Amino acid sequence: MKKSIELSIVMPCLNEAETLETCIKKAQSFFDTKKVDGEIIIADNGSTDNSVEIAKANNAIVVHAKQKGYGSALKTGIESANGTYIIMGDADDSYDFSNLSPYLNKLREGNDLVMGNRFKGGIEKDAMPFLHKHLGNPVLSFIGRLFFKINISDFHCGLRGFSKAAYNKMNLKTSGMEFASEMVVKSKLNNLSITEVPTTLKKDGRSRKPHLKTWSDGWRHLRFLMLYAPNWLFLYPGLLLSIIGLALSILLIANPIKIEALTLDVHTLLYASAFFLIGIQFIIFYGLTKIFAVENELLPKSSRYDKLFKIINLEKGLIIGFIILLVGIILSLRGLSIWQDTDYGNLDTSTTLRLIIPAITLLQLGIQTILFSLFFSVLGLKK
Repeated sequence: MKKSIELSIVMPCLNEAETLETCIKKAQSFFDTKKVDGEIIIADNGSTDNSVEIAKANNAIVVHAKQKGYGSALKTGIESANGTYIIMGDADDSYDFSNLSPYLNKLREGNDLVMGNRFKGGIEKDAMPFLHKHLGNPVLSFIGRLFFKINISDFHCGLRGFSKAAYNKMNLKTSGMEFASEMVVKSKLNNLSITEVPTTLKKDGRSRKPHLKTWSDGWRHLRFLMLYAPNWLFLYPGLLLSIIGLALSILLIANPIKIEALTLDVHTLLYASAFFLIGIQFIIFYGLTKIFAVENELLPKSSRYDKLFKIINLEKGLIIGFIILLVGIILSLRGLSIWQDTDYGNLDTSTTLRLIIPAITLLQLGIQTILFSLFFSVLGLKK
């Protein structure tokens, strides 16, 4: 009977002829030394050198990714893998494929995703550019930990292992370098277990420039982290702005605020109302983004998601929106009445605007609520 494969080692490849054979031989030596039933898959991404021939000559399995991109190559390789566990790593000889025991042991213990930590394992001189080592990786890893509460210190280590079952749960979508961040984030969002092991990084063996582009790929990672954390992108800023705007508006509607020689009056009230409305816009965008992401399987569905449609629905939204709109109209008519009492002449601006600004704010808020309710229902039609 054919032996079942325990471990698949997947290497993305784009013109790696200088280092590919070395990486394959190190991986094969790991299989032989540790008595592991495994396979080596080279996910070619359109190499124009003799990388494919080298891989085949060294008995590696070659699969071809039709779409360009780091993530596309890896997805093609991973989906072709037959192993219970998968370890992915770059084919530039910067990682040691002969020393994968820490990864495999953690996977055998039941961990879903095992990340390498280059900062704990050691980074050889000139192995990582200065900006990547001291700015890019630390900052992006910090943002990842802050946004998603993931206790991982090196978000972008290229050597990592996971079970095939865990990979299927991740439902990864991206095709570029941000694939590395998506894997960690989706693991957390799907409640998969994540751990890390020290790993070493040495200077790669290539004579050409690396495929990684510092600023553009760094931005792709940052953009991904922000878009997959709508609470940090929209909700928290929205709550902050709306609370500040509402509190300041209430105080200024009652009376001007005097702080020594400084007087805050109706002009400040206008800005406070704008803060409040902008904050509400942020919160609305949070809700719409969350629904769109879940319904299009970009984010996993939480237990609270279904409850959201019981609390918020089209009918409730329309009723609340029209009530707010009605109050705004009543205040506007009250302002018109005051103007009428002066035979449509000059008004006391300080007094009148304390009525008109809240009226306009409520009119806008009512319209926003109605439109949000309609769009919310459209996005949730699958429900």
